[in-house]
Amino acid sequence: MTLADAPARHLPDQRRPRDGEVWRVAGPVVVARGLPGVRLYNVVRVGNASLPGEVIRLDGDLVTIQVYEDTAGLCAGEPVRDTGRPLEIELGPGMLGQIFDGTQRPLQVLGRLGDQPFGQPFLSPGVNLPALDRERVWTFEPLTAAGAVVTGGDVIGVVQETGAFQHRILVPPAVHGPVTRVHRGQTRLEDPVVWVDDQPIPMLSRWRVRQPRPFRSRLAPTIPLLTGQRVIDVLFPIARGGAAIIPGGFGTGKTVLQQSLAKWAHADVVIYIGCGERGNELAEVLQEFPQLTDPRTGTSLMERTILIANTSNMPVAAREASIYTGVTIAEYFRDQGYHVALMADSTSRWGEALREVSSRLEEMPAEEGYPAYLSSRLAEFYERGAAVKCLGSQDREGSVSIIGAVSPAGGDFSEPITQHSLRLAGTFWALDTPLARERHFPAVDWNRSYTLYDLSAWFEREVAQDWSAHRAWARQLLQREAQLLEIVQLVGADTLAPPERVLLQTGSILREDFLQQSAFDELDAYCSPAKQLAMLRVIRRADAALRSAVDRGVDVAQAAAVPSIAALAAMRYWPSADAAGSATALAEEIERELESLT
Repeated sequence: MTLADAPARHLPDQRRPRDGEVWRVAGPVVVARGLPGVRLYNVVRVGNASLPGEVIRLDGDLVTIQVYEDTAGLCAGEPVRDTGRPLEIELGPGMLGQIFDGTQRPLQVLGRLGDQPFGQPFLSPGVNLPALDRERVWTFEPLTAAGAVVTGGDVIGVVQETGAFQHRILVPPAVHGPVTRVHRGQTRLEDPVVWVDDQPIPMLSRWRVRQPRPFRSRLAPTIPLLTGQRVIDVLFPIARGGAAIIPGGFGTGKTVLQQSLAKWAHADVVIYIGCGERGNELAEVLQEFPQLTDPRTGTSLMERTILIANTSNMPVAAREASIYTGVTIAEYFRDQGYHVALMADSTSRWGEALREVSSRLEEMPAEEGYPAYLSSRLAEFYERGAAVKCLGSQDREGSVSIIGAVSPAGGDFSEPITQHSLRLAGTFWALDTPLARERHFPAVDWNRSYTLYDLSAWFEREVAQDWSAHRAWARQLLQREAQLLEIVQLVGADTLAPPERVLLQTGSILREDFLQQSAFDELDAYCSPAKQLAMLRVIRRADAALRSAVDRGVDVAQAAAVPSIAALAAMRYWPSADAAGSATALAEEIERELESLT
């Protein structure tokens, strides 16, 4: 069987609606006519190559379609067929570890089947296969029995999808009633596993990507999403179920930071959306993630990761759909009671896709050419991130935390996507170009970044009661250091009083030995909250010891040159289990050496 003969080309209900025809082509936007009864956001098949597209405007007999593939070679008069269904994705066991495109086509499967004229796989126009393997056999373990009454969202069984991940099968939201029959053992995705009021329920389900999945209620954002990045967890934490944006110019490390968050964030499932990024960056992700070991399970990181790859040379309409595909998959795992981290890299490329399609539609442009509905589209996306009580009679909690990278042209944070995102996200991690040029990574600007989530109670309860005090001390010291550095640029450091010179010395230690963190060092890539606090404690005790020595008349340069102060740079290599003891020993050594100075 060739790709052109793939059975997935047929409609899900095997209907054959009336065909229309192409009337006009303008890049990814196609205008068709002769499609009576077509609905807004229906999926259609365009041209002889059966290119997938989505209806985005109805104007009398004319139907405007955004096509998800390259329209080169498409001619007026070619047929257009309405599938009668909106853009949907398939949900069920088999998604973890997969690589999809923006419309959930399985790129690994298509790559093996595609033509290879230059030694690289290229997809044929219009090719489409099921996102999930229909022939794979799974072992279904029911968690309900005949006679039990279930409602939408209840867990009716589990499948061991990977060695460390248990996939929970849910009752569809609109279904409720008594269980009349239960299947146990080997089964395929489309085979029924439970019958509710004699209605068969398979493991495979479908959901419209533009429609948020329902839940019982939202929860207050009081638990942090731990990332292992010191500058984030200590100074600007994000709540589980919250939203964060990472704006920064070219070369400031947005992609590396998002990859670090994907590797180390305390999430059950990671959805990584490469939306309009360069192909070489996505290639690094695709090559690196399968080789990484999950620190939580000891297995491959890909066993709890789903990648959605939509590179900059792929059609812009599919780029626009990739965001919705990713967040719908995230909501599906959230409804199972899992905590999901969604990385969108980047929302700027998504906004550019909206702008290009809007210009093809000849809509009135707003600021910088973006459509007037840009802010509402961004709001719809970020609002789908939340910590919730899951739908159903069982007590479950899940969350979707959204972290979106923004690529403002020239690093200008006043551009529309950054400004609209600022109103929607609770955490703002501003990446600074001068910091990146100094090779200070993560290049998060502590003077411009902020968080609106108050998570002090959790840290004081779960880590230590003095967490908030040390965090406040670090933030105040960095703010004061920034003010002094402005004075130093005018009059020089020698004019400052000794206590102020000590503050500059401590600020340098805090920046270089604490906030700076290597994503490529095995020991430094992840830092637990306990180790973060231990490092802060020893820096604060060193600051107090330096001030005491200077008050006795010791020169600041002499005090800062003791060997134990230089040993602060090795804190990042401490094992987490020994961090508290190492911090105490180092702090005592610093105090002893400084007290001996005269």
